[in-house]
Amino acid sequence: MSKSIYDDGLDKNAANFAALSPLSFLAWSADVYPQRPSVIHGARRYTWSQTYDRARRLASALVRRGVQKGETVSAMLANTPEMYETHFGVPMSGAVLNAVNTRLDPDAVAFILRHAEAKVVLVDREYAAKVEAAVAQLEQPPLIVDVLDPEYQGSGKPVGALDYEALLAEGDPAFVWQLPTNEWDAISLNYTSGTTGNPKGVVYHHRGAYLGALSNALEGELPRHAVYLWTLPMFHCNGWCFPWTLAAKAGVNVCLRKVEAGAIFNAIREHKVTHYCGAPVVHSLLVEAPAQLREGIAHKVSALVGGAAPSLALVEGMARIGIDLTHIYGLTEVYGPASICAKHEEWKQLDVGQQAERNGRQGVRCLLQEGCSVVDPETLVEVPRDGQTIGEIVYRGNLTMKGYLKNKK
Repeated sequence: MSKSIYDDGLDKNAANFAALSPLSFLAWSADVYPQRPSVIHGARRYTWSQTYDRARRLASALVRRGVQKGETVSAMLANTPEMYETHFGVPMSGAVLNAVNTRLDPDAVAFILRHAEAKVVLVDREYAAKVEAAVAQLEQPPLIVDVLDPEYQGSGKPVGALDYEALLAEGDPAFVWQLPTNEWDAISLNYTSGTTGNPKGVVYHHRGAYLGALSNALEGELPRHAVYLWTLPMFHCNGWCFPWTLAAKAGVNVCLRKVEAGAIFNAIREHKVTHYCGAPVVHSLLVEAPAQLREGIAHKVSALVGGAAPSLALVEGMARIGIDLTHIYGLTEVYGPASICAKHEEWKQLDVGQQAERNGRQGVRCLLQEGCSVVDPETLVEVPRDGQTIGEIVYRGNLTMKGYLKNKK
């Protein structure tokens, strides 16, 4: 077959092609909206230019400490500014971010750190003793960096060789980072729950994280400068890729250490939160909270629910308190949300119960996920779309993981 005229002299080059990476979102927001708020946590306030500087300091400091491309930096942190910064600073250094589930026991943490070959572990004081016990089991202990969050009121003690701010002080805010040479390069490593054996290390690449972040913006209908409340742990599928989404929208990240109804409603009221995500239990806290906690909230709040199917009562309850709830489905292997309840305008003409029934559905693939189906597990043939036949959910496309990190012998 002869070469097409459209292939003649029309190759990719630096002028017309760049690897897709969500790191570019942070650089854009810092350039276009440098003085707009990026992260809020208690008394701490950062702008997009400050977050960009801190991420570059982190990247620079990691490189100076000897962290190399493709190595792992683990983080066992609460939803704090430091956790947000790792989603940019770690991959800016060329390393891979491994956000560890803070609810795991020391043995599970030790397995993850060993399997990931972690070179550095960033740890919040609340989880310091757990990480110390986990690291004691390792043959090659990583560098431990303490994160001292002023909002933490517990008794945990630092256990690391230095603290996070000291590490940042070693770095250069003008650090010249590079986009990945290949958008297929790993950006993060997330572990499954391990309910069927040892946890599996799910590897995300820059391209998938970029598209996952944009998918959230599209499907969640986030406007420019959306105000997002962190009720969802950032260790869970990298916060469903929302750290990168907020950078793409130059939004505001409102951090929250502890998920409580009063704290959530206070944050919504004070910061005019527009969006948040969480499992049904998080939304139930709000539905069941005393009505006085909701006083003074008149603006629209949109929320995504996933992790488990919401009950009809929960969907109805959220509508009753004025929060626009959308049901999503996904898993670690598909960057978080990969299918969604695609609402129809005519549903608004139905009664409350019928609306709740339809709004509780999900299963339509997100726009940026190429394929989603339910198949017979034996034949892999798609089952009837009748709402009754049971099968296995399968995905393929841009929002599907790079693969599992291989188990070492």
